[in-house]
Amino acid sequence: MNILPSFQAQLDSSITVFTMLKEQHALVEQIALDICQAVRDGSTLFTCGNGGSTADALHLAEELVGRYRANRRPLPAICLAADPTALTCIANDFGYDQIFSRQLEALARPGDVLVCLSTSGRSANIVNALKVGQQRAIRTIALLG
Repeated sequence: MNILPSFQAQLDSSITVFTMLKEQHALVEQIALDICQAVRDGSTLFTCGNGGSTADALHLAEELVGRYRANRRPLPAICLAADPTALTCIANDFGYDQIFSRQLEALARPGDVLVCLSTSGRSANIVNALKVGQQRAIRTIALLG
């Protein structure tokens, strides 16, 4: 079995994505600055995602609370997918579409930041979280595709 064509296609796709990301460097820099300022101001970074994006959302939040590259004060970050009891309670009582938005209604304050990670960008629970974020006057960032 020759996997080289498949590998080459994936590699080409990755190069395209990184090239597109490089073209958006000003936006990426602004997002990073907004997150840094929010954390400096004592605000909280919330993250969420589905499937593999949940793993990325968890990793981002835990690195901020943990240490990442160097010892420093822990930074306020919460992954909305981290608490299985909250997820199953909210899904049972309100539906899966509300698992992140309901938590934001309880926890988010003006000045906080929400980072949503989604491959499709169309998941109802992500869309609802972004809507609540906007209603709560928090900075919303969606990393999609």
